[in-house]
Amino acid sequence: MAKSSLIPQILLLLLFSSQLDPSKASSVPSKLDGFAYNGSGPWKDSVLIEAFFDPVCPDSRDSWPPLKKVVEQFSPRVSLIVHPFPLPFHNNAYLACRALHIANKLNSSSTYDLLELFFKYQEKYYNGPTASASRIAIQKDMSKLGAFALGNSFLADFENGFQDSSTDAAARISYRYGSSRGVYGAPFFFVNGFLLPGAGSPLSYTQWINILQPLVENNGGRHPVLSFYL
Repeated sequence: MAKSSLIPQILLLLLFSSQLDPSKASSVPSKLDGFAYNGSGPWKDSVLIEAFFDPVCPDSRDSWPPLKKVVEQFSPRVSLIVHPFPLPFHNNAYLACRALHIANKLNSSSTYDLLELFFKYQEKYYNGPTASASRIAIQKDMSKLGAFALGNSFLADFENGFQDSSTDAAARISYRYGSSRGVYGAPFFFVNGFLLPGAGSPLSYTQWINILQPLVENNGGRHPVLSFYL
């Protein structure tokens, strides 16, 4: 979902920046933002997809199944990093993005499980259904969702994660990183560092095949599974 006006995005970026320690606001993060799919960083000779997703954005949700399918089919010739990017007009987007960082800190193998749970139960976190809910209540509900992804024994740890300043900083860095790349909506897709057209809208499986197949061929031949169908 993309908005033509950048005003909400700019205001949120200023808010995030103003609440960070001024001495650290311009510092370089210790590692690259984002969550590598299947827990591995990009391979040297692979095609790298970077997806900027808002966990409570319908278009991000609809983008995930075809993207996941094509990445798994092209693996290891294609790698994926998802960057959480909270849209300012989704009231609970920042908390959801922070929850992903909490999950990643507690057990990195659970991050994508939680992302898929957010997509599955996304509507309960829309602005309308949560209009009368407190921030604490929403955090507790998201902690239960996180515990479902990690295991019930992680519930207390997940709740404490919302009090951890490092997860707050990580979520803010995610937003700042996306903004530094010119991202203003979701989903946004970059392939090998270049922004794909149609930003803010889902891509179908066929569209992904048409984008990736030529790149994979240039990197060492047709994919052994997909070549059977193409």
